[in-house]
Amino acid sequence: MTRFAIDAPIALRLIRGNEVVSAEHQLVAPASIRSQVMSSLYREVREGMLDEKAGRQQLNGLAELKMRLLGDRVSRATAWKIAERLGWDDIYDAEYLAVASLQADALVTEDEALRTAATGIVAIAEWADLVS
Repeated sequence: MTRFAIDAPIALRLIRGNEVVSAEHQLVAPASIRSQVMSSLYREVREGMLDEKAGRQQLNGLAELKMRLLGDRVSRATAWKIAERLGWDDIYDAEYLAVASLQADALVTEDEALRTAATGIVAIAEWADLVS
């Protein structure tokens, strides 16, 4: 079994697509992923890129996505240290790196800045690794 940490855009891609995570893989993410996905969906509805019914259906899809959500003391402390070390103004991306470094074999993200920041912290995996 491979454990993959995923970020909000990858969660949205899973919710919206026809591809599924292989049964031999497990997903992990910071608990904040729920708010970040909801915020993205809400913004798309407000901007007219998505109708409200579809936005709510996709939000329900997040609840159906099998993943372990972490927000424990160790994850928070690790995110804080990572954000501090990288000189970041906020903690959101550091939470993904923290969860990935503590609980996953690799992080799946298509965000180039996050991929670069992961160097020396956690391995990066590709979308194809996740859904194969």
